Amino acid sequence: MQFTSEQRLDDGAVEREFTLGEIPGILWTPGSASASTPAPLILLGHPTLGLHRMYPRLVARARRAAADGFATATIELPGCGDRPRWPAGEQARADLRRAKEAGDPIGDEIIDALILPLVEKAVPEWQSALDVLLSLPEIGGPIGYSGGVISIGIRLAVVEPRIVAAGLFAGSFIPRAMFEEARRVTIPLHVLLQWDDEGNDRQAALDLFDAFGSQEKSLHANMGGHTGVPQHAGEDAAGFFARHLR
Repeated sequence: MQFTSEQRLDDGAVEREFTLGEIPGILWTPGSASASTPAPLILLGHPTLGLHRMYPRLVARARRAAADGFATATIELPGCGDRPRWPAGEQARADLRRAKEAGDPIGDEIIDALILPLVEKAVPEWQSALDVLLSLPEIGGPIGYSGGVISIGIRLAVVEPRIVAAGLFAGSFIPRAMFEEARRVTIPLHVLLQWDDEGNDRQAALDLFDAFGSQEKSLHANMGGHTGVPQHAGEDAAGFFARHLR
């Protein structure tokens, strides 16, 4: 990991951009008053829009976590932002756009091609980033995962034992294969669902929640579209991580 920039935000949190090989990322840590001991870490997932476009929402989540004494980190997803494009991913996005423009249903073939290769590429990168982040003296455990493409969160919850709790956003396409993986998820879950999300299959989100094997899981549904998440939803998620990462 190579740090490429550092700045202290006005609330005291420290933001450092880094690269891990070809992968850009950002690490936020609490201010000095909270940093005398290693901080628990929350991995901040995000959709495939690129870190630059997602930065305002990511830094808001990071600031809230820092106020609770948590470090947060995120990395750019494969084929997104400034990372090299991969032909299969570009083709899947093009097929999705054509289906939407034509008003056609989004079939399983498109969803599988769009999501499953992304999961296969992204999850090992998240694990490699976690290896390096945990080597930093200011970062400790336990580890949480928050948001992003829900299938990436499912796979991480299954294969990464260092993650002890996850907050998932039910706002992305779900391949059928991920429902079986969801049954193997056992960590505590906080799932956020926007009831009127124009791009989300509500019934699929409800079926996925039902499939999760966790003994502790809660579904938080709010009225409104994809970008209409109420402010109190963030407070609810913060309380979830405070219970499980302290």
